[in-house]
Amino acid sequence: MLVELKYDKDADSAIRQIRENRYDGRLKKYFGNLLLDGINYDKEAKGTERKHYTCLIERA
Repeated sequence: MLVELKYDKDADSAIRQIRENRYDGRLKKYFGNLLLDGINYDKEAKGTERKHYTCLIERA
């Protein structure tokens, strides 16, 4: 699993960063399933009923 964390952006941009920078290429010798996990923490949600984070998971 590759995880990219963002602050006050979006989970899509975290996944996009993993793909654009080819972080998964460093794991070429790994032959199992690889998941890309983008997580964003939303600073505006603090103290509200909204979620504090969003998460997006994709297969590599």
